[in-house]
Amino acid sequence: MAPASNSSEAADRPCVLFVDDSVTMRRSIELTLQTGGYEVVTASDGTVALALLREGLRPDLLLTDIVMPGTDGLTLIREARKLLRFTPIVALTTQGAPEMRQQGRADGATAWLLKPTGGRGLLELVARFVQRAPQAQAV
Repeated sequence: MAPASNSSEAADRPCVLFVDDSVTMRRSIELTLQTGGYEVVTASDGTVALALLREGLRPDLLLTDIVMPGTDGLTLIREARKLLRFTPIVALTTQGAPEMRQQGRADGATAWLLKPTGGRGLLELVARFVQRAPQAQAV
């Protein structure tokens, strides 16, 4: 898990909480988002993410994998929605079953994104949901 930066520069950037059990995926998405000008806090699973939220982290966007061991993404979305009433939540997964999408939206997901993703498409999606979209750098 990457701690939030305390610098004033980081405070001026929108914050994305990204949750995924894959180290490779976390690093890849984190780098893409940072390159796009976002402050990124990562968590390896839903339990860690919920702990961060309960400790007071208030990201501008929650981006979460759905299929994870332990506290899965649907459970995270349902519990996070209680703490982040108006924060956009984007579900990210390799599985795009309509039933899973319907359940994710019922639990509070704002949008659904299929893996693999990255680069400009990811940054465009995040910018759509984050009110204070930063000046994106070239990816």
